Amino acid sequence: MTRMRVQLVDPPSYTPPYDFSLAAALTRAGAEVELLMSPYLYGPLPPSSGFAVEQAFYRRATRGHRSTAHRRALRALEHVPDMLRHRRGTTTADVVHYQWLTLEALDAFLMAHRTPTVFTSHNVLRRGRGRLTERAASLVAARANAVVAHTDVSAQELVDRYGADPARVHVIPHGAFDYLTRQSSEDPLPGALARVEGPVILCFGVLRPYKGVDVLLEAFRGVEGAELWIVGRPWMSVEPLKRAAAAAEGTVRFVERFVPDSELPAYLRRADIVVLPYREIDQSGVLYTALAFGKAMVLSDVGGFSEVGRRHGAAKLVPAEDPDALRGALTDLISHPERRAALERHAAAAAAGPYSWDAIGRRTLALYERLLA
Repeated sequence: MTRMRVQLVDPPSYTPPYDFSLAAALTRAGAEVELLMSPYLYGPLPPSSGFAVEQAFYRRATRGHRSTAHRRALRALEHVPDMLRHRRGTTTADVVHYQWLTLEALDAFLMAHRTPTVFTSHNVLRRGRGRLTERAASLVAARANAVVAHTDVSAQELVDRYGADPARVHVIPHGAFDYLTRQSSEDPLPGALARVEGPVILCFGVLRPYKGVDVLLEAFRGVEGAELWIVGRPWMSVEPLKRAAAAAEGTVRFVERFVPDSELPAYLRRADIVVLPYREIDQSGVLYTALAFGKAMVLSDVGGFSEVGRRHGAAKLVPAEDPDALRGALTDLISHPERRAALERHAAAAAAGPYSWDAIGRRTLALYERLLA
């Protein structure tokens, strides 16, 4: 029997961990997979196993040590030729599955047109507003043969806001990043953090306003018996956050840098609670990393977070932007280790079950088979 030939396409290389995990899962499910992306400039790539990887986009723009402005200018020049060359190569595939499109309004017309196409809409709820943005998203949803959303709330948004055909929208969850739990080598915590005793609350990921770190710091002012670690590269001013941290009775530690995969497990293994106090969100790679490590989590009751908490009991949910509720949830879990342990069991079960990549690979392959039928 001929193996199904699948092209996964991520021209801007926005989500290599997701791309590589899905490619590996589809390969294990029996597909022949080729991942097309641009050179990734922000650290090592996840391991590839059994599938081909081609750097098919923006090769000049990502060569050498160019400035951000220079890279953007070169990428704009390369974009259409690269997409057209990609489209000519799609005739060898049975299905082309786009993870991201750099310029959706244009790329809707540059996608493969003779091969069944799938588009995963990773960012539905946090898309920018505006006529052009909504028109571009609507075009992609209309031209793809199928659109994947990670949650029911995102799928409904695609239908209601972007006019997607409900029959073309399919919900397939995001997977837990379990590859991070079995790396060949792991770096230890920095010395000062390694010496910390007692419970640790971890807020991990790039620091941006929508992630609600200011709400977390207000909540932490009334939390006793634990340290708070805020770990990630800032994409906002951290001075207001540090002023808020100084007012807390407990210790707040900032690690203001990118944390590579080799260091990440040490933070997750040490954390007693992972907290994601986002104001709004579809999904979060940090959530699916914490699931993979089986951590007790406190999440804002928004977007896809709500489904993880309610359907699988894998997190304690609190209203967004409610520091009192957040403080109560953190205090409760610090005071009751048995409740943390219950959340850990549910998180591990969810990661091994509905959020496992093998389950997601089978569901994705079944979608491809329906398209080909």
